[in-house]
Amino acid sequence: MSNDWPRGWYSDEPDQPGAAGQRPQPGFTPGSQGQGSPRPGSPRPTSPRPGSQGPAGASQTAWPAQPPSRSWTGGAGGAGGAGGYGRRGWRRWLRPRRILVILASLVVLVVLAAVAVYFSVNSKLTRINVLVPTSLTSAGTNWLIAGSDSRGGLTKQQENQLALGHDITGSRSDTIMLLHVPANGTRPTLVSMPRDSYVPIPGHGYNKLNAAYAIGGPKLLIATVQNATGLPISHFMSIGFGGLVTVVDDVGGVRMCLKAPMKDPKAGLNLKAGCQVLNGAQALGFVRTRAFAEGDLQREQDQRVLLKGILSKMTSGGTLANPFAIVPAANGAASAISVDQGTGLTQLISVAFALRNPVTTTVPFGRFAGTSVGSVVEWNTTAAKQFFSDLGHDQALPKNLVTGTSVQGTS
Repeated sequence: MSNDWPRGWYSDEPDQPGAAGQRPQPGFTPGSQGQGSPRPGSPRPTSPRPGSQGPAGASQTAWPAQPPSRSWTGGAGGAGGAGGYGRRGWRRWLRPRRILVILASLVVLVVLAAVAVYFSVNSKLTRINVLVPTSLTSAGTNWLIAGSDSRGGLTKQQENQLALGHDITGSRSDTIMLLHVPANGTRPTLVSMPRDSYVPIPGHGYNKLNAAYAIGGPKLLIATVQNATGLPISHFMSIGFGGLVTVVDDVGGVRMCLKAPMKDPKAGLNLKAGCQVLNGAQALGFVRTRAFAEGDLQREQDQRVLLKGILSKMTSGGTLANPFAIVPAANGAASAISVDQGTGLTQLISVAFALRNPVTTTVPFGRFAGTSVGSVVEWNTTAAKQFFSDLGHDQALPKNLVTGTSVQGTS
């Protein structure tokens, strides 16, 4: 019977002539007690004396000691066991250089994702050629914000649900606001301009302010506002009925606190008193109703309140830190609004933050009057001239010309 064990397979085995094919010593079980370990009670094999010669006359020495195995053997606490492996693994993962690499990779991924979202949202903006060249100058930046009665994107069923009606020819502007952002870092000012303001429209004589939008669209509206205020319009932004509903729903609704109930069947509005979250349809009714003793003058305040509420929600820490909230909201807003050709997402973001806490007021009011174009709002000409001059020079408005904003119940 041949011997399957090679000669000298353990370090203490002597090399003797004729040992080839020799069986292992009695009482020794290979592998039973570890490499080269004799069975308990059996005689220990003798080691060759230094300098002893083998068959070829060469000095015979034991095999060099082998390093301990690095493979996992299933032990619980040894260097090769699970516990030891786990400790070594955690040490490797917790090395400062590895942590820095991981953190840097995460930062790069976040930046790339943010850049991708930025360009995606920016591409959804509808840009139109509306700005009108002018020689007028002003400190700071002036935005004209218009809300039109456009039904774009709404079905007939949705128009019925929102109580909008269908007999609309052309577009009219129900909301006209001027936002002045000072260059000196002071609070922005948001000014409502009544849609029935009686002003001169270039090439069309005196008429209601929103007639400029109906006659010549945003471009004529901008020219009219520039002439009436003496301020150059740097940027323009508009949103229609359908866009407003979409934006409010995309941000998850807007919280509003009402002092009294607001009901107006003509606007599809039925809100109770107290704090509540308005959905898109409710928000649209909220800014459309004119069922107040002061009519449009109160509606303008409601429009400012809603605009501030939307932008405060979009720029809140909870929304900005949550990609599942900010991305749909930003995409919805970008798809719903139209801007001038020189406006990008960066400018819109700056406006959103400016509208979180502006000084709010209305153009200095003179009186209601009856004219050939119907009932109109006449400005206090002297006060309005000083009002817009102060804005153009980044000066604080007189307190008596700042009316502020409040929400009232319907009459």
